[in-house]
Amino acid sequence: MAGPSVSDVHVNTPLTQISIAYLQNQQNFVASRVFPVIPVSKQSDRYYTYDRGDFNRDEMQLRAPSTESAGTGYRIDNTPTYYTPIYALHKDIPDEVRANSDAVLNPDRETTELLTLKSLLKKEKLWASTYFTNGVWTTDLTGVSGTPTTNQVKQWNDSASTPVQDVRAAATAILQRTGFKPNKLVIGKAVYDALADNVSIMDRIKYGAAPNQPAMVTLQAMAALFEVDSIEVMSAIENTAAEGAANVHSFIGGKKALLVYAPPSPGLMTPSAGYTFAWSGMFGGDAAGIRIRTFRMENLKSDRIECEYSFDQKLIAADLGAFWTTVVA
Repeated sequence: MAGPSVSDVHVNTPLTQISIAYLQNQQNFVASRVFPVIPVSKQSDRYYTYDRGDFNRDEMQLRAPSTESAGTGYRIDNTPTYYTPIYALHKDIPDEVRANSDAVLNPDRETTELLTLKSLLKKEKLWASTYFTNGVWTTDLTGVSGTPTTNQVKQWNDSASTPVQDVRAAATAILQRTGFKPNKLVIGKAVYDALADNVSIMDRIKYGAAPNQPAMVTLQAMAALFEVDSIEVMSAIENTAAEGAANVHSFIGGKKALLVYAPPSPGLMTPSAGYTFAWSGMFGGDAAGIRIRTFRMENLKSDRIECEYSFDQKLIAADLGAFWTTVVA
């Protein structure tokens, strides 16, 4: 079957801009905030990692007159690589649908938002299955209903639990082994709900209450208690049912938590628990590695809108993370 020729394919800049705006408004998806995005011009390449121990070693010496100063240096590992595969999805808009659409409807915009949502869902699921799990980070902890032992904590829905102390202990361990204080706490929606009602957390903020202004466990208040810049709640949902079957929706984040250091913006020699390499060099792509194309499918009497997303999520420093599983019942 003949497909569209190169001249028929159009990178739709207005629709790409709609997609970008939609991406920015979707706060339920956290992957790109936990692993900051680095736009790259090449689909694959090497990147550099540094041995943090070389930076944290005391090597400065007294220098006598007419002698050289002590020397130092640092090691670079240039073997890590990234590759940004292209994930793609399309939706066709039949001529009949376009002709019969009411004035308030906008099939192009609606299709673009649908495809963008699907791309976010793919990215979030990939990140959660690969990095929001045990066996990845230097610190692995488990929530239990009974008495905690080594590498265990009391589940945070329990009235006897101590989530603030648990997170502080993990943060101190990360700081001690890396020199960086973790600044993001990623939690599933069930974990957030449990923390919002946790007795020890309520006790810490109740003195901020005023008449007609009860103490509220907001994200900002919770972040201050946990001494992080932000708390990222994984509120995105997924429907795992096949098309035509009854919907089965569930939260992607589950009952887990992850404490990491992630810089506000990536940069050379800037450590991070992880980075997302986005292929901005793809023709017509934006800095996030996404592009929207439109072309005519004459054999279907339809216009096709296609979304492509090219990115690679990479673990950079496992010692900059601490992970809890089953942290609530």
